[in-house]
Amino acid sequence: MTRWSGRGALVMTLALLAGCASSGEMREPNPDDPWEGFNRKVFAFNDVVDRYALKPAAQGYRFITPDPVETSVGNFFSNLGEIRTTLNSLLQGKGTNAGVATGRFLINTTVGIGGLFDVATRMDITGREEDFGQTLGAWGVGEGGYLVLPLLGPSTVRDTAGLPADMYTYPTTYIEEDKVRVGLTALRVIDARAGLLDQEALISGDRYSFIRDAYLQQRRFEVNDGQLGEDPFASDEFDFDDEDFDDAFAE
Repeated sequence: MTRWSGRGALVMTLALLAGCASSGEMREPNPDDPWEGFNRKVFAFNDVVDRYALKPAAQGYRFITPDPVETSVGNFFSNLGEIRTTLNSLLQGKGTNAGVATGRFLINTTVGIGGLFDVATRMDITGREEDFGQTLGAWGVGEGGYLVLPLLGPSTVRDTAGLPADMYTYPTTYIEEDKVRVGLTALRVIDARAGLLDQEALISGDRYSFIRDAYLQQRRFEVNDGQLGEDPFASDEFDFDDEDFDDAFAE
């Protein structure tokens, strides 16, 4: 699917970057961020978790994992996300995009050997990723205030309400074996974090504000299907690979 490293993750790209930034200084109140004091505290907590756990794990993963294998891991998790896109596209009345997502899943699952290879994109079969937060937006639900969730990172009231539905439409949720389910989830998170290591240098100024504004702008772009203008992250600088997770922390 056409993605800015997925969203997702988002719920994972910027979500993970929340753990890479310092709390910064308080600035003028932002109407989009009514709980900024609380959010900055959670932001600082996420920073500690990332600094001492997630980032070192991601660096080790990148060091020992060959690039083709890392790409295949990202493709695998991204392919599972096509099911979520199909369902949410149908809920939004986007039959064409639902068909594209279904086609991508079938092609990549079969010809792409379980989704390890993104054959569909090479065939120029691409569409828009959709999640339940976007579906709520399409149904007219307001985004609400900006939220930083513990461990999950940037969100809004609307996107947070959509997380349970996103979790239950992701296939790994239904794996009965706890060790397998937890192991795949951990791999998904670490792989997504590894995909963001090179992007941390792009954050400038007050990192909290930078990530907040970038997240909100991107989500509004996605909810409105690009009607707000050009994708603010469509440049080469923000052209992350498929293995980045764009919804990463939707579970």
